[in-house]
Amino acid sequence: MTTQVTDHRGGVWSIAVPIPDNPLGHTLVHLLETDRGPVLIDTGWDDPDSWDALVAGVTACGFAVADLHGVLITHHHPDHHGLSAKVREASGAWIAMHAADAAVVRRTREAEPGRWLDYLLAKLTAAGAPEDHLTPLREARAAGRSRRLPGRRAALPDRGIEPGELLDLPGRRLRAIWTPGHTPGHVCLHLEERHPVLEPARPAGAEAGAAGPGAGAAGQGAGRGPGGGTAGGGTAGGGTAGGRGRLFSGDHLLPGITPHIGLYEDPDEREATDPLGDYLDSLERIGRLAPAEVLPAHQHAFTDAEGRVGELIAHHEERLSGLRALLREPRTPWQLAVAMEWNRPWDRIPYGSRNIAVSEAEAHLRRLVKLGHAERVAGSDPATYRAV
Repeated sequence: MTTQVTDHRGGVWSIAVPIPDNPLGHTLVHLLETDRGPVLIDTGWDDPDSWDALVAGVTACGFAVADLHGVLITHHHPDHHGLSAKVREASGAWIAMHAADAAVVRRTREAEPGRWLDYLLAKLTAAGAPEDHLTPLREARAAGRSRRLPGRRAALPDRGIEPGELLDLPGRRLRAIWTPGHTPGHVCLHLEERHPVLEPARPAGAEAGAAGPGAGAAGQGAGRGPGGGTAGGGTAGGGTAGGRGRLFSGDHLLPGITPHIGLYEDPDEREATDPLGDYLDSLERIGRLAPAEVLPAHQHAFTDAEGRVGELIAHHEERLSGLRALLREPRTPWQLAVAMEWNRPWDRIPYGSRNIAVSEAEAHLRRLVKLGHAERVAGSDPATYRAV
């Protein structure tokens, strides 16, 4: 097995940890050196080959797994959080995650067997899924196969990640930025230090306005929660006046992929959230941050975060406009998903990916309803929507 490790300079490395049977190929797990020992940002998928790749990568960076001091999780998805428990067992490292995603992990672990399949069946039925799509789920429910869902083994974090906080990493300035959308508790992590390659050293006194730890962190705090439009802040601070440094972006900002934005995973949802609205708001704040370089969890590092943010906002504006046109004819969420443009024809989209596509269609529908551009047809069952 070839270990893919990139030295990004300044005590930052990336390790390509494979995702089995997935076109994404791998997750870029980042290792950040601190005065107390190395810290991982994400861990990769829970699989023996993935574990071997992670261990080999940590070794190639000059450390042992036992040296790891902590694990910062950008979000709860298994290609990011999957190996966290194994890392903690091997090293004693703490695991940190935003409270909203920790709640998803806790719900999944504590749920009675079958609850998530019941939830999925109910959701897809309400969305208008045809019987031939629902039958395999009913068969899995009857056979008790929900006991093997991978989320039931996910590690509970030891500590939270507070929006806007400067994390307790001696010798480093790493600030948490809450960026909900892809998940309710997704975070980006801003390394508020001069980039060792892209930002030249400044003359003495040029950064006099940047005071000690915690300075320059305008917009800190939780703000309004998911669906409310403004999530926790955290702008450039310390030695990065103007918002440079580097950004560990997780899945929030990727160079050539549009992250999946679907409904948040909550069977007990009391009020309709707005994941797409959360995502667009989060994107705008990251664009204003203007880091010198983005280190994402997939593909490759890149510059021009502002330009990429603009592309993604334009993409979703175009998608919303297209969906509004489709809704001139009343459609269920399932019918809307079938009619939408994807990266392949609907009949070539795998079974599980169709569930994801319907969730994405529903997230866009919620945004249109919130903007007053669409409405549910009164009394419709399954739920049917039309343009306003």
